[in-house]
Amino acid sequence: MNLYFSLLNWLHRPFVRRAGDDPYHARFPEFMQQVAAMPSPVVVELGARNVSGLLRRGHFPNAGKYIGVDIHPGEGVDVVGDAHRLSEFIAPGSVDALFSFSVFEHLLFPWKGVLEINRVLKPGGVVFVSTHPVWPAHELPWDFWRFPLGGLTGLFSKPLGFELIGASEGLPAKIYSLVGDAPTRALHQHSAHLGVAVLARKIADYDRDRLRWDIDIGEAITTQYPKP
Repeated sequence: MNLYFSLLNWLHRPFVRRAGDDPYHARFPEFMQQVAAMPSPVVVELGARNVSGLLRRGHFPNAGKYIGVDIHPGEGVDVVGDAHRLSEFIAPGSVDALFSFSVFEHLLFPWKGVLEINRVLKPGGVVFVSTHPVWPAHELPWDFWRFPLGGLTGLFSKPLGFELIGASEGLPAKIYSLVGDAPTRALHQHSAHLGVAVLARKIADYDRDRLRWDIDIGEAITTQYPKP
């Protein structure tokens, strides 16, 4: 079976395009440009721990303060904490720019994460979030969500205090069904996407009377995010 799919993967090579040309990869450079135009900004990275060998602190040489946040300590982490409770350890209204890669699928309550991001950002502050519409299960048991473009952009909308600067879905892929279930047989004819990214600006504080989520993650789940 592995040999079969290795051969299939090889046959797809003529259709594989350069990663740098993918629209998914266009959003983070836009975010960096926004930050580069700010005088001595406070930059926060959610999920800053070095897991895959990528450290992004060096992308922001003009940062007056850079705060790497993660749920576990490790290389690249300045503050240990849960994004669901971000405003408890990052001062509200103190951040100019915030970003995360492949974090939102691990938030049990991602809408709460957005509210917390709104709280810590200054008015006019920018946020970049990338995550996955399709991806294998990982970092179990804390792997909760997949986000199509419409789902992620809906979280960074006006009622939550944001205006969308740009959004892209990319990293095209194929899905192959391994069951004889009729509705799944034609899936290989369609493209799926492995990456989605949004860039948004805070335009207002969210309405705390209309939008609130007082349930703590500990009330809904008893497991812990996997330690390294």
